[in-house]
Amino acid sequence: MNKRINFEDTIFILNVRIRMIRDYILLDTDAKIFFSQTVSDLEFINAVMNTLSVKFLENLKFLDREAEADNLLDAEWQFGQMLNEISGNSSPFSHANFPEMTTLIGRLRRESAKRKIEIEGSYEPAGSSTPEPVVSHAELNGLLGSA
Repeated sequence: MNKRINFEDTIFILNVRIRMIRDYILLDTDAKIFFSQTVSDLEFINAVMNTLSVKFLENLKFLDREAEADNLLDAEWQFGQMLNEISGNSSPFSHANFPEMTTLIGRLRRESAKRKIEIEGSYEPAGSSTPEPVVSHAELNGLLGSA
């Protein structure tokens, strides 16, 4: 199980699955038929996000750590948006139809928030540091002929 994970492809697949669920809740189907599978899909997505987060936090030598972190955080955001839509009143899986969904959504939100905090704390986002000027002010004045 120590196989190297391809983050980019795995996150792509997760985003496709999230998009599928988001599309599904817009359709007019019998939610009871899909409830069990949807819960399984939510648990699966959460488990894979946990695995990716752990692997990311363990490996400080990613070539493009900031990009991987941004991709993970974007997937977490997509996951959170989907959870919001599922828990909405217009969702076929709303609390009114499936009271047990409230507990599941709450747990998934807490786990997602914990992962986000850990990921954000493990790297410095691009653009957050102040880059040093390539040319000092004195050199720039000298180049421009200013005194």
